Amino acid sequence: MSQNNTAPLASPSPFHDVLITGASAGLGAALAQLCAGPDVRLYLSGRDSTRLEMVAATCRAKGASVFPRCLDVRDGQAMADWIAGVGRLDLVIANAGIGAGSEDGTPESADQVRTVLATNLDGALNTVLPAMAVMQAQVADAQGVRGHIAAIASIAAFVPGPGAATYCAAKVALDRWMVATAHLAAGQGIVMSSICPGYVRTPLTAGNKFPMPGLMDADRAAVIILRGITRGVRRLAFPWWVAGLARLVGALPPRVSTWILSRPPGKAAMVAD
Repeated sequence: MSQNNTAPLASPSPFHDVLITGASAGLGAALAQLCAGPDVRLYLSGRDSTRLEMVAATCRAKGASVFPRCLDVRDGQAMADWIAGVGRLDLVIANAGIGAGSEDGTPESADQVRTVLATNLDGALNTVLPAMAVMQAQVADAQGVRGHIAAIASIAAFVPGPGAATYCAAKVALDRWMVATAHLAAGQGIVMSSICPGYVRTPLTAGNKFPMPGLMDADRAAVIILRGITRGVRRLAFPWWVAGLARLVGALPPRVSTWILSRPPGKAAMVAD
């Protein structure tokens, strides 16, 4: 499903207990600030404690109660303990991720491949799976909903980009798993959304040395994302025209699609968001 309406939210966020990973910068910080407000409890994680506390301070200034935690999403046990210990959760956003590719035209190193998969795929699952367990035990609301879970995938999930092969692979696996699991999770009152944004102006895209069509600010993207989550969409891909182009290229024969996608340089060295 596509979305490009960027008008401000008509009302405050409907979520009162919100957990967001990768909240110390970029899209995660923008989502945290958008969700912040009186009577809202925010559980925020990131790997940079200084930046995370700055985001927390901004959210507190908007009236939210904020509980920051310095964590690495690759640590499955630490993530499970944290998520299980916070109490009720209305919304969980698995946002933490890193961008990495093959800028010099050679295959990615084994270490880089494993690090990207461990962060962007395993790290997301280390967030989503414990969140599902928490929500399964929660009392449903009047609509039968126990909670919402969103994972930040990417439009990169639709294309086999040679310059960012592992990044694309991690995002397509995350997107397909979220969409497929959403069907069964709905029967338990858990609403799951795969979020596939295009280029968002964050530290993760700052090192890209190629044109980024549809590039938008993180604040604008956050509004689109929170609206989609609130509506319960199973896949949100935006901007719609970039998503459409990505799907078109991804549907071409592999030799053709990879030739087109290999024209610009790849992603630079690993950058966390």
